[in-house]
Amino acid sequence: MKQLEELKQRMETQRPSDWESLPDISLYMDQVIGYMPRQLIQYGEEERLTSAMVNNYIKDGLLPRAEGKRYGKTHLAYLTAICALKQVISVKDAGLLASDHADGQTGEMYGRFLKQLDLALRDTAGRLDTDCTEEDLPGLALSLALQSYADRLACQRVIDLIRQNQSAAPDKSKKGRKEPKHE
Repeated sequence: MKQLEELKQRMETQRPSDWESLPDISLYMDQVIGYMPRQLIQYGEEERLTSAMVNNYIKDGLLPRAEGKRYGKTHLAYLTAICALKQVISVKDAGLLASDHADGQTGEMYGRFLKQLDLALRDTAGRLDTDCTEEDLPGLALSLALQSYADRLACQRVIDLIRQNQSAAPDKSKKGRKEPKHE
Protein backbone atom coordinates (compact mmCIF):
# COMPACT_ATOMS: atom_id res chain seq x y z
CA MET A 1 0.00 0.00 0.00
CA LYS A 2 1.58 3.25 -1.18
CA GLN A 3 0.56 5.35 1.87
CA LEU A 4 2.10 2.81 4.25
CA GLU A 5 5.28 2.70 2.18
CA GLU A 6 5.51 6.50 2.45
CA LEU A 7 4.89 6.36 6.22
CA LYS A 8 7.47 3.62 6.67
CA GLN A 9 10.03 5.56 4.64
CA ARG A 10 9.44 8.71 6.72
CA MET A 11 9.69 6.76 9.96
CA GLU A 12 12.97 5.22 8.82
CA THR A 13 14.57 8.45 7.63
CA GLN A 14 12.95 11.65 8.96
CA ARG A 15 14.57 12.83 12.18
CA PRO A 16 14.81 16.05 14.16
CA SER A 17 17.94 18.12 13.71
CA ASP A 18 20.78 16.88 15.87
CA TRP A 19 22.40 19.21 18.44
CA GLU A 20 25.06 20.46 16.06
CA SER A 21 22.49 21.15 13.32
CA LEU A 22 20.17 23.23 15.48
CA PRO A 23 20.40 26.94 14.62
CA ASP A 24 23.45 28.63 16.12
CA ILE A 25 21.67 31.96 16.28
CA SER A 26 18.96 32.80 18.79
CA LEU A 27 15.42 32.89 17.46
CA TYR A 28 12.41 35.02 18.31
CA MET A 29 9.20 33.28 19.39
CA ASP A 30 7.58 33.38 15.92
CA GLN A 31 10.74 31.84 14.43
CA VAL A 32 10.68 29.07 17.06
CA ILE A 33 7.01 28.35 16.29
CA GLY A 34 7.87 28.22 12.57
CA TYR A 35 10.91 25.98 13.13
CA MET A 36 9.33 23.32 15.35
CA PRO A 37 7.05 21.57 12.79
CA ARG A 38 10.19 20.36 10.94
CA GLN A 39 11.42 18.61 14.04
CA LEU A 40 8.82 15.83 14.22
CA ILE A 41 6.85 13.68 11.78
CA GLN A 42 3.33 15.02 11.54
CA TYR A 43 0.17 14.13 9.66
CA GLY A 44 -3.08 16.04 9.51
CA GLU A 45 -4.17 18.72 11.91
CA GLU A 46 -2.18 17.76 14.98
CA GLU A 47 -1.82 20.24 17.80
CA ARG A 48 0.71 22.87 16.80
CA LEU A 49 3.06 24.52 19.24
CA THR A 50 1.91 28.00 20.24
CA SER A 51 3.59 30.86 22.05
CA ALA A 52 1.15 30.31 24.96
CA MET A 53 2.38 26.71 25.26
CA VAL A 54 6.02 27.82 25.28
CA ASN A 55 5.25 30.43 27.94
CA ASN A 56 3.45 27.80 30.06
CA TYR A 57 6.41 25.41 29.76
CA ILE A 58 8.68 28.21 31.00
CA LYS A 59 6.28 29.11 33.81
CA ASP A 60 6.13 25.43 34.88
CA GLY A 61 9.95 25.16 34.90
CA LEU A 62 10.09 22.71 31.99
CA LEU A 63 12.00 25.12 29.80
CA PRO A 64 14.51 27.86 30.68
CA ARG A 65 13.46 31.47 30.33
CA ALA A 66 14.25 33.19 27.06
CA GLU A 67 17.40 35.27 26.90
CA GLY A 68 15.73 38.60 26.34
CA LYS A 69 13.15 37.59 23.79
CA ARG A 70 15.41 35.06 22.10
CA TYR A 71 15.50 31.29 22.22
CA GLY A 72 18.53 29.12 21.52
CA LYS A 73 19.55 25.50 21.03
CA THR A 74 18.62 24.53 24.57
CA HIS A 75 15.06 25.75 24.05
CA LEU A 76 14.73 23.95 20.71
CA ALA A 77 16.08 20.69 22.18
CA TYR A 78 13.69 20.77 25.13
CA LEU A 79 10.75 21.79 22.93
CA THR A 80 11.45 18.93 20.52
CA ALA A 81 11.51 16.41 23.38
CA ILE A 82 8.41 17.86 25.06
CA CYS A 83 6.43 18.02 21.79
CA ALA A 84 7.21 14.36 21.01
CA LEU A 85 6.65 13.03 24.51
CA LYS A 86 3.45 14.96 25.22
CA GLN A 87 1.75 12.89 22.52
CA VAL A 88 1.75 9.93 24.93
CA ILE A 89 2.42 11.26 28.45
CA SER A 90 1.58 14.42 30.33
CA VAL A 91 3.62 17.55 29.71
CA LYS A 92 4.86 17.46 33.32
CA ASP A 93 6.01 13.86 32.87
CA ALA A 94 7.69 14.80 29.58
CA GLY A 95 9.53 17.59 31.41
CA LEU A 96 10.50 15.16 34.17
CA LEU A 97 12.04 12.73 31.69
CA ALA A 98 13.92 15.45 29.84
CA SER A 99 15.26 17.16 32.98
CA ASP A 100 15.97 13.94 34.86
CA HIS A 101 18.45 12.93 32.18
CA ALA A 102 19.92 16.34 31.42
CA ASP A 103 22.60 16.33 34.13
CA GLY A 104 23.26 19.96 33.26
CA GLN A 105 24.21 19.07 29.69
CA THR A 106 21.32 19.74 27.35
CA GLY A 107 23.26 18.53 24.30
CA GLU A 108 23.88 15.15 25.92
CA MET A 109 20.24 14.82 27.03
CA TYR A 110 19.10 15.73 23.53
CA GLY A 111 21.48 13.18 21.98
CA ARG A 112 20.05 10.43 24.21
CA PHE A 113 16.52 11.55 23.31
CA LEU A 114 17.33 11.41 19.58
CA LYS A 115 18.88 7.95 19.92
CA GLN A 116 15.78 6.59 21.71
CA LEU A 117 13.46 8.28 19.21
CA ASP A 118 15.40 6.72 16.33
CA LEU A 119 15.12 3.24 17.88
CA ALA A 120 11.36 3.65 18.48
CA LEU A 121 10.65 4.93 14.96
CA ARG A 122 12.72 2.18 13.34
CA ASP A 123 11.02 -0.48 15.48
CA THR A 124 7.55 0.70 14.53
CA ALA A 125 8.50 1.12 10.87
CA GLY A 126 9.71 -2.48 10.92
CA ARG A 127 6.25 -3.62 12.06
CA LEU A 128 4.48 -1.88 9.17
CA ASP A 129 3.48 -4.40 6.50
CA THR A 130 3.45 -2.32 3.33
CA ASP A 131 1.96 -5.26 1.43
CA CYS A 132 -1.20 -5.31 3.51
CA THR A 133 -4.57 -4.76 1.91
CA GLU A 134 -7.34 -2.37 2.92
CA GLU A 135 -8.97 -5.24 4.78
CA ASP A 136 -5.77 -5.71 6.83
CA LEU A 137 -5.64 -2.07 8.00
CA PRO A 138 -7.97 -2.47 11.04
CA GLY A 139 -5.85 -5.36 12.33
CA LEU A 140 -2.65 -3.40 11.82
CA ALA A 141 -4.12 -0.35 13.56
CA LEU A 142 -5.32 -2.53 16.46
CA SER A 143 -1.89 -4.10 16.84
CA LEU A 144 -0.18 -0.69 16.86
CA ALA A 145 -2.76 0.74 19.30
CA LEU A 146 -2.36 -2.16 21.73
CA GLN A 147 1.43 -1.90 21.60
CA SER A 148 1.06 1.81 22.39
CA TYR A 149 -1.25 0.95 25.30
CA ALA A 150 1.24 -1.56 26.71
CA ASP A 151 4.16 0.84 26.27
CA ARG A 152 2.23 3.70 27.91
CA LEU A 153 1.21 1.47 30.84
CA ALA A 154 4.83 0.47 31.45
CA CYS A 155 6.01 4.07 30.98
CA GLN A 156 3.57 5.42 33.58
CA ARG A 157 4.71 2.84 36.11
CA VAL A 158 8.37 3.69 35.51
CA ILE A 159 7.58 7.41 35.89
CA ASP A 160 5.80 6.62 39.17
CA LEU A 161 8.95 4.80 40.34
CA ILE A 162 11.11 7.81 39.37
CA ARG A 163 8.85 10.09 41.42
CA GLN A 164 8.94 7.67 44.38
CA ASN A 165 12.74 7.56 44.26
CA GLN A 166 12.92 11.35 44.14
CA SER A 167 10.64 11.76 47.16
CA ALA A 168 12.56 9.07 49.09
CA ALA A 169 15.85 10.92 48.51
CA PRO A 170 15.11 14.57 49.42
CA ASP A 171 18.59 15.72 48.44
CA LYS A 172 17.95 14.51 44.88
CA SER A 173 14.37 15.71 44.76
CA LYS A 174 13.30 17.85 41.86
CA LYS A 175 11.03 19.87 44.15
CA GLY A 176 11.91 23.48 43.66
CA ARG A 177 13.91 22.28 40.71
CA LYS A 178 16.05 24.85 39.00
CA GLU A 179 15.41 25.60 35.37
CA PRO A 180 17.33 23.49 32.86
CA LYS A 181 20.86 24.82 32.43
CA HIS A 182 21.89 26.57 29.24
CA GLU A 183 24.84 25.35 27.25
